[in-house]
Amino acid sequence: MHNDADTHAAKPVKRVVIAGGGTAGWMAAAAVSKILGGTLEISLIESEEIGTVGVGEATIPTLSTFHRLLDIDEREFMAATRGTIKLGISFENWRTQQHRYIHSFGTTGRDHWSAGFQHFWRRGHELGLAGSYDDYCVELQAALQGKFAHLKNYRMNYAYHLDASLYAKYLRAMSERNGCRRIEGKIVEVLTDADSGYITALRLERGEVIEGDLFIDCTGFRALLIDKTMGVGFEDWSHWLLNDSAIAVQTTSVCDPVPYTRAIAEPWGWQWRIALQHRVGNGIVYSSRHVGDEEAKQRLMDTVDGEVLKNPWPVCFRPGRRLQCWNRNCVALGLAGSFIEPLESTTIHLIQRGITHLMRSFPQVIGQAGIDEYNTQMADELQHVRDFVVLHYYATERRDTPYWEYLANMELPQTLRRRIELFRETGTVFHVPGELFAENSWIQVMMGQGITPKTHHPTADTMSEADLRRFLDDIRTHVETTVRMLPSHQAYLDQYCPSGPRATVSTSVA
Repeated sequence: MHNDADTHAAKPVKRVVIAGGGTAGWMAAAAVSKILGGTLEISLIESEEIGTVGVGEATIPTLSTFHRLLDIDEREFMAATRGTIKLGISFENWRTQQHRYIHSFGTTGRDHWSAGFQHFWRRGHELGLAGSYDDYCVELQAALQGKFAHLKNYRMNYAYHLDASLYAKYLRAMSERNGCRRIEGKIVEVLTDADSGYITALRLERGEVIEGDLFIDCTGFRALLIDKTMGVGFEDWSHWLLNDSAIAVQTTSVCDPVPYTRAIAEPWGWQWRIALQHRVGNGIVYSSRHVGDEEAKQRLMDTVDGEVLKNPWPVCFRPGRRLQCWNRNCVALGLAGSFIEPLESTTIHLIQRGITHLMRSFPQVIGQAGIDEYNTQMADELQHVRDFVVLHYYATERRDTPYWEYLANMELPQTLRRRIELFRETGTVFHVPGELFAENSWIQVMMGQGITPKTHHPTADTMSEADLRRFLDDIRTHVETTVRMLPSHQAYLDQYCPSGPRATVSTSVA
């Protein structure tokens, strides 16, 4: 005998309703309409009166995979979003004041199946045969020298900087071509089935009722469906991630765009700088327990370059994750489901992963087994990203403010402590297949932040000093030769993806 909840859940999924636009909403609409637009009725509800956070302008290489799945042309996309190339992130003042390192998207050196390149490099460093670890990565050296191109014999790993509002518009046009219906309006009521708790429809301010079978919550921090209606709890991570506020501002460009994001540590947070073709996105992320909003804003405005194009706007947030990203017939994407500050540019990636998991498990009818698997996969992904971001704060030699003193001495998640202790003791990186951040990312950040291995793998000792020298020199020569061939990042943009008149570049710093 089936109860009412079973009966509701057994209904075929034929109507998908996306609540909210922005990056999350239109990424979801683009994917669902591209893949299933011929079999589903897809609607997206958004209101022009409700703004979006609009600061997710830096991405990681997984976005290009998402674009390939949706047959998005890269030139067209970059022109439409005034995009630039991102080869990594420059971390400034994180380990100590005036110290800088780059977490790049490339691979460093060449591994042996039994031991990563870092073991050979460490032995070479001990013997005085090796240069900086940075010397053995094409993407890192290209970033430092401000270069990029698509090469026939070498595929560089890269991501994009983009204008988030233009990206949403680009995806909207694509989604509407594939049959998604955009509905303008404010959602004032979420209607649910009294017996099952499933959402049945959304009522708009003007009285229209939009019915659906599967609802995707992209209402941002409001989490109108997953939280306000379904009451799904939230796991707070603010004891590991202190920052709870941000202020963003857009300025004119004063120089050619660099192919990396800048993350500049402050006494109580950090600043970002993201160079687009037509402007620069700036912001400051901080802990309101350690600095006031006005002081943080003043610090931001005192340090940005160029003329202000849009007045600064604040963003308040709580770091953590929804205990269930999928509950009954509601899936939460983006800020409605989780928030990890944008230090490693993972916000758009986590939206993408949520969409990818949803598409791979898209139900004919909604069942609990599929829901449980989705939630497990998203929980694992979020924990991994959380640990990687927390690493930047914990692994530091800074003790110059109460903020950094707390972070350097905080109690770590056991999953992160295990990774750090393993690397420090053996030089080995614990990595689970399918995790976002690969071994080289962990190595670059841990060594960049001052965590160095005590020893190396014995495989590195099987090479003679002469062979080890040749091995290291060959890799470094390959990197130098490859980077020498590359044009400047700006020259690449001018040739590959012109998007109208080049933005005026000021010769002075405001």
